[in-house]
Amino acid sequence: MNAMTSQHSPSSPQAPLEAALEAPLEPVYRPEFVLEPTPAELSSIQRPLSTFETLYRLSWLRKTLILCVLALIWEIYGRWLDNALLFPSFTDTVTAFAGGLTSGVLLLRAAVSLKTLLIGYSIGIGLAAVLTTVAISSKIGNDLLETLTAMFNPLPAIALLPLALIWFGLGNGSVIFVLVHSVLWAVALNTHSGFRGVSKTLRMVGQNYGLKRFALVRHVLIPAAFPSILTGLKVGWAFAWRTLIAAELVFGVSSGSGGLGWYIFENRNSLETANVFAGLFFVILIGLAVENLLFARIEKRTLHRWGMQH
Repeated sequence: MNAMTSQHSPSSPQAPLEAALEAPLEPVYRPEFVLEPTPAELSSIQRPLSTFETLYRLSWLRKTLILCVLALIWEIYGRWLDNALLFPSFTDTVTAFAGGLTSGVLLLRAAVSLKTLLIGYSIGIGLAAVLTTVAISSKIGNDLLETLTAMFNPLPAIALLPLALIWFGLGNGSVIFVLVHSVLWAVALNTHSGFRGVSKTLRMVGQNYGLKRFALVRHVLIPAAFPSILTGLKVGWAFAWRTLIAAELVFGVSSGSGGLGWYIFENRNSLETANVFAGLFFVILIGLAVENLLFARIEKRTLHRWGMQH
């Protein structure tokens, strides 16, 4: 009894702890602070754009400014050199260019070049579409495309000029042959890379809907790989354009009239350097027009609209 009494006596060390547990708990109150919001300054996002920032956001204006700066440098260097036979100024080139347009010579030569270019470009795209479709449909087709691309893609189109002369003679056939070579492998390589980058999930979805081979390529692979396809088309266009000018410089007149390359060659032999620069200037203008009017519109209607690019 004495031992039990000693265990429960108030002097026991556990007594304060038991008393604290049995005592009612009182809530703890935290002091409240009311702070009045201070008006913050406008952030950079909320601040209205200045006139310079508004204009700087316009892509066409930035590109125009770059072209104007390049033209100014061209003009300054031409005037400093003071040798129209070696390097005409920008104003001399524009004068010769306006004269070529007024006489209709430049327009006629450009029409001949563009007609030949479109034929070769279309054939090259068609062959690239066939090869990539076969390559994505079977393993042997994939091996065939990879082997042909590795063999012929590094081969410059200009190196095929002697063979083109032997096979097709001096005319449009030779020019079209080298154009097809320059377009085919660039378009096929980019298209095939885009097809291979399409996820297996999309392929399986298309197969579940019963799409096979050509139908799968048309309805699933082409929309999914369109950014790569468009890149291939742009690269193919650039290759074809410069190959055409080089081929015309070598082949000269075909079918009774030459293109822009032959116009440049003729004026070079006549030492009309301003006309040579006018021909090159027209080549640049056509390239800029195709890039900013044709391909830019395709991008806006497809890639930007579908959310594939920002």
